[in-house]
Amino acid sequence: MNAAIAGLGMTELGKVYGRSPRRLAADAVRLAAADAGLDLADLDGLIVSHGLGGSPGIELAETLGLRDLRLLTKMDSFGATAGAMVSYAAMSVLSGAATTVACVFADAPLQPQQSSGSAYQRDAREWYGFGGMTAALGLRSVNAYYALAAQRHMARYGTTSEQLGAIAVGTRQWAARNPLAQMREPITLADHQASRWVAEPLHLLDCCLVSNGAIAVIVTGADRAASLARPPVHLWGWGQGHPGHPRERGSGFGLTTGAAVSGPIAMKMAGVTVDDVDVCQLYDCYTYTVLVSLEDYGFCAKGEGGAFAASGALAPGGSLPTNTGGGQLSGYYMWGMTPLSEAVIQARGDGGERQAPANDVLLVSGNGGILDHHSTLILSPHPKGA
Repeated sequence: MNAAIAGLGMTELGKVYGRSPRRLAADAVRLAAADAGLDLADLDGLIVSHGLGGSPGIELAETLGLRDLRLLTKMDSFGATAGAMVSYAAMSVLSGAATTVACVFADAPLQPQQSSGSAYQRDAREWYGFGGMTAALGLRSVNAYYALAAQRHMARYGTTSEQLGAIAVGTRQWAARNPLAQMREPITLADHQASRWVAEPLHLLDCCLVSNGAIAVIVTGADRAASLARPPVHLWGWGQGHPGHPRERGSGFGLTTGAAVSGPIAMKMAGVTVDDVDVCQLYDCYTYTVLVSLEDYGFCAKGEGGAFAASGALAPGGSLPTNTGGGQLSGYYMWGMTPLSEAVIQARGDGGERQAPANDVLLVSGNGGILDHHSTLILSPHPKGA
């Protein structure tokens, strides 16, 4: 038996106010169950993940009125959690521990009358030890650490700001075709270069959005999924990688990610190589993470991600359609559920104006922490081994 995604539920995304993360999560699970043609009572597993806006936890089961669950847990590896949730759900289904598992992420960091930039300030941490020293030097935010990572990649391989900008421009071209995307106005490379610095070398247009909302998927056995309401999206492979860069001399921080480990594991399980991948949905909290993930998965040689992106390969009409819904740079920011939801849409052929020309094999990445965690999924509209 194999496993498949049978349902997808997406609430309103973006500047959605007045609903708590728990409420949003409950709505997403209900939508996913309805999408699959299931009742909530058909669920016997629930895995939840939340962002930095708090809640939900396992109390979501009570909110939904779920009874007699055989699997209930909360997971957290930041942006890598979506892929990890789906893989654990699949393993539970394949082992017989559960039959039908909902995986859900919800967050609501945006507040009315407040800027996106202030969304996470409430979570400012207390600095101590070595972290206190780097904080004193100005490394106080996720933006600063990713800027450091991008700067190191530039210094080692000659990657340029314009190459990062090519990713932002191509992603916006995809977003223009997605009615759910928060940012659909076209941008040019000049717009990217002119946008303000967030943390040099990262411009504003190198950075992801901030969104409220929730997304859920339903994982079940492939045979059962085939009898449900929507075409199943088959789970061919999955993998994780947690490099644990020590951020000291000799570290690979900024140069490699967990994709270098999780990618080969997932592709070996799926029985595919990068040459077989038709569509990529890469975790793009920053343009830089797209570039370095492409290298670590092997779509181009190490150090050539910038040239690959600048060639137009990722944009509409390119050789490797990537982040076809506008990703997190221009679409919506639901952590790892952003690339996963768009992969499900593409695998089902529901992409409309943005549907990729081929969708037999889709790669989905998640990147969590500050390059600390990575998950990879290989999906297909076709049964594994068929």
